[in-house]
Amino acid sequence: MPRRGLIGAVVTTATVAALTLALAAPVTGQTFADELWDANRDVYDAILEHPFLRGMQDGSLPLDTFTFYIVQDARYLGVFAEALKAAATKAPDPAWARQLSADAQSSLAEERRLHEQVFSTHGMSDVEAASIASAPSAVAYANHLLATAHTGSFEEAIAALLPCYWIYWEVGKSLQAEGSPNATYQAWIDAYVSPDYAEAVRAIVDMVNATSGGADVETRERMHERFRRSSRYEWMFWDAAYQRQTWPPE
Repeated sequence: MPRRGLIGAVVTTATVAALTLALAAPVTGQTFADELWDANRDVYDAILEHPFLRGMQDGSLPLDTFTFYIVQDARYLGVFAEALKAAATKAPDPAWARQLSADAQSSLAEERRLHEQVFSTHGMSDVEAASIASAPSAVAYANHLLATAHTGSFEEAIAALLPCYWIYWEVGKSLQAEGSPNATYQAWIDAYVSPDYAEAVRAIVDMVNATSGGADVETRERMHERFRRSSRYEWMFWDAAYQRQTWPPE
């Protein structure tokens, strides 16, 4: 399932033991996915240093800022699901199509869960949630995914979708090392280091590696471009939440 499909997961002792084994093995060998990651390590490093994530880790992030982020994320999920379904129609392997379609359904289920649970938990009504405008950066990221999935090749689409999975897994592992004193933020961190989520990320990484094998140089260059743009949008998504980004001239 996609990155946000496990936010409500509970991490047990058995889960932690399984996670230890999962993290001991590398995602892949020296592969195209590794090449993508290494070429964008500067973006990932900047993400880890962002004050939104630093605030989650030390517990200082204001809850209303996190709630703003959750509102944006819930909306993002619907778009992400549409992009996954569009990519599925182009998948050269029926198994890949089924997996992407299943991930799309998981995204929609998580969208509903966030709407029903998180908003009520933090005392936000539907009217209040609707009054929060979608951040410009969030809209731009969504449009990037949709445009790539609908008009680009399958290789480009899956490369654009990969950062959404992979960056959250890596962020979760990094934040888990120190944990958070805030129970809400710790639960968010736990979701992205679960073995189930690790398995989902590995599946998409493997898909990118497999599909890049037969790609020509131009296609691989476009995959690099799409991956980097999505990675930058991931940073921008957190920054938009931290800044409570609005549309000018507000």
